[in-house]
Amino acid sequence: MTTLLEEAPPETTITPSERLRSSMAAARLSFTWLGVRKSLTAQQKNQAADSFGAEGKYLSAGKKLLDTRHAAFKAVTAIRGRAIAYWKGVSLPFPEPGIRLIRQDEITAFDQSIADFRRELDEAVDELDRHYEELRTAARDRLGDLFNPDDYPPSLIGMFEIEHDYPSVEPPNYLRQLNPELYEQECQRVQSRFDEAVQLAEQAFLSELTQMVEHLTERLTGRQDGKPKVFRDTAVTNLADFFDRFRQLNIRSNEQLDELVANAQQIITGVNPQQLRDSQDVRERVASQMSAVQHNLDQLLVDRPRRNIQRRPK
Repeated sequence: MTTLLEEAPPETTITPSERLRSSMAAARLSFTWLGVRKSLTAQQKNQAADSFGAEGKYLSAGKKLLDTRHAAFKAVTAIRGRAIAYWKGVSLPFPEPGIRLIRQDEITAFDQSIADFRRELDEAVDELDRHYEELRTAARDRLGDLFNPDDYPPSLIGMFEIEHDYPSVEPPNYLRQLNPELYEQECQRVQSRFDEAVQLAEQAFLSELTQMVEHLTERLTGRQDGKPKVFRDTAVTNLADFFDRFRQLNIRSNEQLDELVANAQQIITGVNPQQLRDSQDVRERVASQMSAVQHNLDQLLVDRPRRNIQRRPK
């Protein structure tokens, strides 16, 4: 006889690293960038060393080819900085140089954003190139005998570029047939990479939140010349940005961290920077509650090295 109540099959537990592996994609950002510093030749180093009574082989010296303080050059450099900040802001660290993990459903948006940065860079380089002769003339006057026209390309167009791609971090499928044992080794290696990526993500979130909570608490409780310390709006708005990013990228690998993030978010929900400046009561309440969060974050930082990486059972 068959009963209506049957034993339910056991739930399959998905580890954080498996969740990360199935929902994220590897993204790499790289740059072609004109070098503006060049080492002196052996003869030039010997000449420089003579003025100090030294030997050229013990002297390290270089020259700066262009004035990077020029507004047009700073505009180009700023785009690279913003592109890197954007890439890091929408991704999680991965234990391979130059690679980070982005959500698979964000690839289209990421692709479009990098394309926008690339167009912006092209426009900025065009503007810089219009000042190129001016910069070379200034370099000739500044460097004197060290100036060498061969150090300078004919144009700056094409000397600054942003590239991105999506490298595979999974074992190649052809190994499965060619060498099953090696394929299994590669599977284990990749799994260990994602185990480590989980730990790196936790560490990055924990360190960032700790720094921001410490900064806000110090601003709220510290005094200068007998008056409360002045703080910028970013002490609060940066936390709000962090909470949005954490919600987008969190892989739910650490319940304690999730709880502390939720607590910190609840504390500042509905509180704006001007309220903290105007109301002593609000200031003291937020400072007290954030101090408790900071204590727990510090404790989690201390305990964290003893946590083991959760590995998939063999």
